[in-house]
Amino acid sequence: MIKIVSAGHICLDITPVFPENKNINGAGSGGVGDLLKPGALLKMGPANIHIGGSVSNTGLGLKEMGADVTLMGKIGKDDFGMIVRKQLSEYVSTEYMIESAVDTTSYSVVLAPPGIDRIFLHCSSANDTFRESDLNYEIIEQAALFHFGYPPLMKQMYVNDGEELAKMFEKVQAHGTATSLDMAAVDEYSEAGKADWGKILKKVLPHVDFFVPSVEELAFMLDRSLYREWKERAQNDDVTSVIRQTEVETLAEKALSLGAGIVLIKCGTPGMYLATGSMSRLAKISDRAKADLFGWENVRHFEQSYLPDRVLSATGAGDTAISAFLYAALQEYSWQESVQFATAAGASCVEEYDAISGIKSFEELKKRIDAGWRKQGQNLF
Repeated sequence: MIKIVSAGHICLDITPVFPENKNINGAGSGGVGDLLKPGALLKMGPANIHIGGSVSNTGLGLKEMGADVTLMGKIGKDDFGMIVRKQLSEYVSTEYMIESAVDTTSYSVVLAPPGIDRIFLHCSSANDTFRESDLNYEIIEQAALFHFGYPPLMKQMYVNDGEELAKMFEKVQAHGTATSLDMAAVDEYSEAGKADWGKILKKVLPHVDFFVPSVEELAFMLDRSLYREWKERAQNDDVTSVIRQTEVETLAEKALSLGAGIVLIKCGTPGMYLATGSMSRLAKISDRAKADLFGWENVRHFEQSYLPDRVLSATGAGDTAISAFLYAALQEYSWQESVQFATAAGASCVEEYDAISGIKSFEELKKRIDAGWRKQGQNLF
């Protein structure tokens, strides 16, 4: 069984369920301002309360797909922390989760009205004090892969030009373990948004074997003018509706040139873009991950998403897609099969409110694909 460590950001996601009718309580459907009016009382369904963040979303995704997963994150000794630990323990041991007596557990209130992009009310708390020294390297050394997620939501990972993040990835690689890095959306006007992400990635990416950001995150970090251009083009709509494939390709090449070995860029509803390095770079990943990546070198490919039967929430869909991609690569599937499983897992995830209920085995996904599962049919223009 493949051993994987999933580390980084963890929180409790609280998702109030909106009625499926967009015309909630007589409100219009033109945007969030029509729904969340000061003084209004919205009649809601029950709240879904689930663990969230990269540690659980990606980690438990990998666990459900068949990996032997160890989780490393930080929570508080509070009521939210008790819920997080209880929910995690239903799937995996929480032995290496850190409990802080000082910090409170991170949480997000996820507002997902039908037809409107999600709004997150987020408290980082314990995630902000997570450091490289919190990791257990004896366990990491035994793993084929170390996956770390959401450093933009973890203060110690981006202060001092990412010194802590770079030290962590360099040390993990030195222990002979393959590495994977996922990012998170950054508020341009926040403390994280003011960090020099170009400088941070220049330090970190030489030690990253699998780099799996979203296209919006990557543009913000490597090409701020392009990011702002997309925002103007989109006019408050999802930027993935206006990006061009040539722009995604350019961002992927930048990430490869900074040292990443394999780059998988999440492009929202349209799909995912894969770009890989040379055979000599991939050979090093193969040695660390103990997985043959023959045939993966110098790939440039855009994979369209599959069409879900229903869309309840996109929460965790990107993390679940990454779980499938990483596990497929470690299981020595071809790059073609790996991106297929990634897009299929993401589509399955949005059919449920949380990041775990929609997880399917590769056998289930393949059966659905072979039965003629339709693609979104949406290319990047």
